[in-house]
Order: sequence, then C-alpha cells, then structure tokens
Amino acid sequence: MPRRYWLMKCEPTAYTIKDLKRDGTTCWEGVRNFQARNIMRDDMQIGDSVLFYASNADPSGVTGLAKIEKTAYPDRYAWKTGHKYFDARSTKDKPVWFMVDIAFVEAFTNTVPLATLKSTPGLEDMMVTQKGSRLSVQPATKAEYNIVAKLGRKLQSL
Repeated sequence: MPRRYWLMKCEPTAYTIKDLKRDGTTCWEGVRNFQARNIMRDDMQIGDSVLFYASNADPSGVTGLAKIEKTAYPDRYAWKTGHKYFDARSTKDKPVWFMVDIAFVEAFTNTVPLATLKSTPGLEDMMVTQKGSRLSVQPATKAEYNIVAKLGRKLQSL
C-alpha cells in the first residue's frame, strides 16, 4: 500500500514535538471525534508521514515531522474511570475509540505558522487552511507534505 500523509494536531500544553523527540515514540490517545477516529482506525498505516501541528499555540502551525509507528488499537484511556478520556460506551469487548503510535522524525527550529500555510502556493486546498477546519487528524497530500517540510527546513536556516 502506498504511503499516506497526515496532519495531526495537538495543543502544546498536552504534548509537543520536543516531547516526541525526547520520548522517541508515543501513543496518540484521546481522539474523541468519529471522523478523526475513523481515519486513524481505517486509513493510517505504519510508515505513513505526519505533519505535527501545534494547535491553540502562538503561533499555531506545523512544528515538525513524525511517522506512524503502530496502526490503530483500542484507546485504553476510554476504559479508565475518572480519566479525562473515559467513555462508558467503550469496552474492551467493543471499543469505541482507537489510537495509533507515532515516532519522531524531525523538529523544526521555528513553527511554520498557519498564516504561512494559508499564503503558500500549493497549499490552497490543504484541509488545515480551510475556514472552519477543526479536525484534529486530517489527510494531507504528498505535495502538501513536501511543501510544508521544505518550509520548515527553510525556516530553520534563517
């Protein structure tokens, strides 16, 4: 199966690209949107490339690159009573929520801000640049991934 490309959003107060660099790999838990869950569960494959996006940041934007390390498996936090991701509908026999593992690839010295993404030729149709696009896990094209990676590396050398 050909490699796919994704953008995954996380708030810096929860986890950052620097955290991923330190940890090497992490599980991407806590997704509680059915469309994002379906993408992770049904479409993500080992080796797929990820744009790591800091949301609700100053500025919000892509902070580095990662890859899918492990395909979807049940989100165990949904079963932990009292945990912020607990969901009584999800059981070990019939899990509702899933997570994937991602691995660190590269951190950018500077964030590629959303404003830059919106003004860069070739990214006009990128989901994250569309008004009202709030999905935390979203597809990207190979061309979009390559443009953003190039921008991130360019901003490093400034």
